[in-house]
Order: sequence, then C-alpha cells, then structure tokens
Amino acid sequence: MSGFRTRLVSLTRKEFRQLLRDRSNLAIGILLPMVLILIFGYGMSLDVKNAPVGVVLEDPSPTAHEAMAGLQLSPTIAPVLLGSMYDAEALMRERKIDGIVRVPSDFSRALAAGNAHVQLIVHGADAGRATIIQAYVSGALAQSAVRQADRGGGSTGADAPAAGRVTVEQRMWFNAANTSTWYLVPGLIVLIMTLVGAFLTALVMAREWERGTLEALFVTPVRPVEILLAKIIPYFAVGMLGLALCLLAARFLFAVPMVGSLLAVVLSSMLYLIVAVSLGLVISSVTRNQFLASQVALIATFMPSMMLSGFLFDLRNVPTAVRVIGHVLPATYFMDLIKTLFLAGDVWPLIWRNCAVLVAYAVGLLLLARVVTRKSLD
Repeated sequence: MSGFRTRLVSLTRKEFRQLLRDRSNLAIGILLPMVLILIFGYGMSLDVKNAPVGVVLEDPSPTAHEAMAGLQLSPTIAPVLLGSMYDAEALMRERKIDGIVRVPSDFSRALAAGNAHVQLIVHGADAGRATIIQAYVSGALAQSAVRQADRGGGSTGADAPAAGRVTVEQRMWFNAANTSTWYLVPGLIVLIMTLVGAFLTALVMAREWERGTLEALFVTPVRPVEILLAKIIPYFAVGMLGLALCLLAARFLFAVPMVGSLLAVVLSSMLYLIVAVSLGLVISSVTRNQFLASQVALIATFMPSMMLSGFLFDLRNVPTAVRVIGHVLPATYFMDLIKTLFLAGDVWPLIWRNCAVLVAYAVGLLLLARVVTRKSLD
C-alpha cells in the first residue's frame, strides 16, 4: 500500500508540474472558462428588451394616442411613431423594426361603439422573439383598454349588467427577476466542467500518446490505475477552480440566487467532473491522436452539452429522437440538477435520482478507461 501511495504521489506531482509548464493547458483550463462566463453572462440573453415597433396612427385623435400610451411603459417595446404603412413596411423589410401596430382611421368611433380593432404585424423570422413581442404588445393594448373602460365607467344604460373586475396577481416561481441570466448562468457550470474535464483531458492525454510519454511510463513499475489516477487529479483540481469561478461570478457579477445547499452544488459538481474527466481519458486512449481527440471531444461532449442538455431550451419542446439523445448525455442530468439546486432548492427526490445516474456513468467510464488504457506497447 505504501508503494502505491508513493508512486501515486510522485506521478501526481509530475502531472501538476507538467500542467503548470504548459501555458496552453492553463489557457484552456482557466482563461477560457472566464471568457465563457463573461460571454454567456453579459453577452447572451434570451430576453427581449427595447424591441422597435412601428406605430402608424391613421386616427390622430387623443383617444388613439391614449390607447397607444401603454406601449411607452413597457421595457420590452420601443415604439416608433411612423407616418404611413408604406414607411412602416419598408422599415420592416430592412429589419429596422420588429413589428407594426396600425390604428385605423375609425378607431375612436369603433371604440365608442365597443368593437375597436388594431392591426398588429410582427416580423416572424425569429419565431420566439415574434411571439414575445406579440404577447407584450397585446398585453399593453389590453391594459390601455381596461384603463379607458374604468375612466368611462364601463357600460351605461338601465339594462346594462354590472361590470365585474378580475385582478390577476402574478408571481413567478424560481426566477423572481424574470431574466434569462438566472437560467443561463447555472448552466455555465456544466459547460465549464465539460470543457475542462473532457476536452482538456482528452487533448493533453492524446498529446502524451503522440509524444510517447505514456509508453515511457509503461516500462516502469507503475500500474495503469496509478497512471489514470495521476491524470485525473490535476484536471479535477482545474475543474474545481472553474467551479469556484462560476460560483463567484453567479453571486457577485450576476446576482443569481442559490436557493439550495452549497454543499450539494459542490458535491454534485465533483461527481459530474469525475464523469467528464473519465470520458476525456476514454477518448484520448481510443484515438491516441491530439487533433482527432480534440475533435471527438468537442463533437461528443462540449457541443451536445450546449445544445442538447437543456442549457438553452427545454428538452420537452424538441422532437422525440432529439430528446432521447439528450437523455443519453450525462450533462443533461447534471444540468437538471444544478439548475434545480440554484433556483428551486434542495428537491431531494430529483437530486438523488440524478446523482444516481451520474454515479453509474462515473463507474462505467472509469472501468472503460481502465480497460482501454493497457500497459502495453503497440
């Protein structure tokens, strides 16, 4: 046992020194996660803000102006007053405005009669953005109509029914700020764990296969399991540094709350990092080529973690085949776990279920890495 410990400590010390000497490894392991945090935290947003919407008032009456006043109050809509539909359509084609609100010339008279109509045209190239703009414009116009009805006293006449009022008190669970930053920033932990664990490990290990460093180790008394552990420990430490950067950025840069336990976040991240590092070892041992290993790691780990794990959109909204592929990825379970811990809290049935899946992946990949890393010279 003492021999195992001595060899492992010596190999691990060598790996740390090699990691610190190679600046490209440090750039991928430390600098790139910082860049990703800034890009996704500040530069990427799924929210719609200040969307330019043209307003064509064919009815110049004060009533029509008052009806459109609700658009000025919305942070989502930036109304642009235009003189004609011709000008509005030209700006729409040039994508200078995202929508057109057309108030017909008989709007005031129709409103007094109780059957006013307003035309809303939305640029539909981005379906998600168009839906949000449509909802906000419709909501703003509906609020204007309610305010006007309140001032007018509602229906008049002896036989008019009493006007009832229903007030909706809205509350948004798990994202009180109603911002996509709270949704995206926790997912950055998954991307950075994948980047450091799988991509960086596969790249560096494949480089050692190319240079013959591992073959030199194979002629020594060290065992394959000691080599694997010595490779895992340094990149595990780099991954934990990336986790610390993400947690600090989430707390102090983006003010994302952590409702759940910090200990649960750290332990589940450590578990997923073991999965990612093991996957990187498997890829490097199978390919044994630096360029090929980097491409396989990028296609098989990082890109699916970004596109198919629930980082950008809910997997329940994708086709069944894509959903099945997404649920094969270990990143999907960690993504569900980390977002729940950040925004919803310690939902223990979900935590135990996803952790059990990650444990199964970790054990399976570690055994596979031990099988493909044979102490033999090809």
